[in-house]
Amino acid sequence: MDHIMEMKPIPPEESLIEYPSDFPIKIMGVMHEEFAETIIEVVTLHDPTFHAGKLEKRPSSKGNYLALTVTVRAVSREQLDNLYRELSSHPMVKVVL
Repeated sequence: MDHIMEMKPIPPEESLIEYPSDFPIKIMGVMHEEFAETIIEVVTLHDPTFHAGKLEKRPSSKGNYLALTVTVRAVSREQLDNLYRELSSHPMVKVVL
């Protein structure tokens, strides 16, 4: 018997997130001068209201990595899923939380 888990949409009443709301996402990548700018471009595609003022930067202790916290205006589960997918698959990104 196959035990394939199927991802079913979460009904709005079971979601832990209320929409619309401000939603922080942490993105870590290798230190690169264009990392933050690139991430801002990706995030803005999914949240046109996003701007650099909603971005926090935190370099790692040795300066090899950069952690960004972006606060997006979440309007739907689909929007967040699409944003997470695009960030996670980006070659400059190591981790998305």
